[in-house]
Amino acid sequence: LLVLTSVFVPMERMFPFRAVQRVFRRGWVTDLTHFFISHLGVQLLTYLTLMPATVIFAWIIGPSVQARVQSQPIWLQVIEILIVADLFEYAIHRMFHVVPWMWRFHAVHHSAEHMDWIAGSRLHVLDIVLVRGITFLPVYLFGFSQPAVYVYLVFVSFHGVFLHANVGFRAGWSEHVLAMPRFHHWHHSSETEALDKNFAAHFPWIDQLFGTKHLPEGRWPTLYGVVGYKLP
Repeated sequence: LLVLTSVFVPMERMFPFRAVQRVFRRGWVTDLTHFFISHLGVQLLTYLTLMPATVIFAWIIGPSVQARVQSQPIWLQVIEILIVADLFEYAIHRMFHVVPWMWRFHAVHHSAEHMDWIAGSRLHVLDIVLVRGITFLPVYLFGFSQPAVYVYLVFVSFHGVFLHANVGFRAGWSEHVLAMPRFHHWHHSSETEALDKNFAAHFPWIDQLFGTKHLPEGRWPTLYGVVGYKLP
């Protein structure tokens, strides 16, 4: 919490998308409560759950494939992890929007009406467990080396927070390659044009591939939250 605060609060003050938005805006206590549950308890629970699962299902991939994967350079393994994980996350994330009973849990995440670095912590426990489990399982099954997995975990921890931040960074054409806050802000928008768009966590081109990308040039969303009702 101290590290993320020291990184993203100054960033939001120096490069804000909405300069009028305060650090202690409405709903921040709710998000802070979710932070301690999702970033501490549930992350540990998911990791401990996946470790035995990798042993049980290791035969699906096989040790020879895992050995070849681990023999690759670390930088290549990290890129492969990001792509594999994001493809699986795209699939489960889209299901959370399409399947009605799953949406009831994922709506908790979309109930945030103000976007900043801590807003992404607002997640239902079931949402976290399913998304982390589906995303991490292929990473373990393919047998990527521990250093590569650690690099991925550090990157995704900061990138996931960055995507929700109140930061107005623009990166030109590279915004269509690696997700920036504007891409994910449109996913959280309650405006009609943005509903059920931008499911990928890291790569907008995955949404482009499946026809769900929405990144209008030079525009940011103005409304956030769940359409039609408010969550407690």
